[in-house]
Amino acid sequence: MKQLWSPWRLEYILGPKPESCVFCLPEHRDEDEERLVLFRGKGAFVVMNKYPYNNGHLLATPYRHVMRLTDLTREESMELMDLLRACTRILYSCFSPQGVNIGLNLGEAAGAGIREHLHFHLVPRWNGDSSFIAVMDEVRMIPEHLKSTYATLKPHFAALENAP
Repeated sequence: MKQLWSPWRLEYILGPKPESCVFCLPEHRDEDEERLVLFRGKGAFVVMNKYPYNNGHLLATPYRHVMRLTDLTREESMELMDLLRACTRILYSCFSPQGVNIGLNLGEAAGAGIREHLHFHLVPRWNGDSSFIAVMDEVRMIPEHLKSTYATLKPHFAALENAP
């Protein structure tokens, strides 16, 4: 029998499922830490993936509930690109990955888990991070708890908010 310990998944399995889109944020910020929101910009924000592919897996998404890239305004598109650049810089600074996958899955056929609200994935990668466990057993190991990763990243995103 194979066992892997991932206690944070129990909350998702047993907890109530959201009735609304997980990317549609309330205006108030009192839930940001609980929801793993790292940064709120004018038209887009950055949040940690609650069920990451790898340690430091981030999501950048517009506030507006849109599912097509062509539905973004020019301002939203530019802000998202700026956030992708900032996230990449922060990930390299905090975790020293040897690469970063950045992707956007548009539509269910393309692999979008939440197809109704487009979002970019940023996944730090290290040589050998697909160990024998992932290759042989389709299991990923995440070496750090989400709260620790949040605490590491948050000050870097706070600096973005204070930048001119």
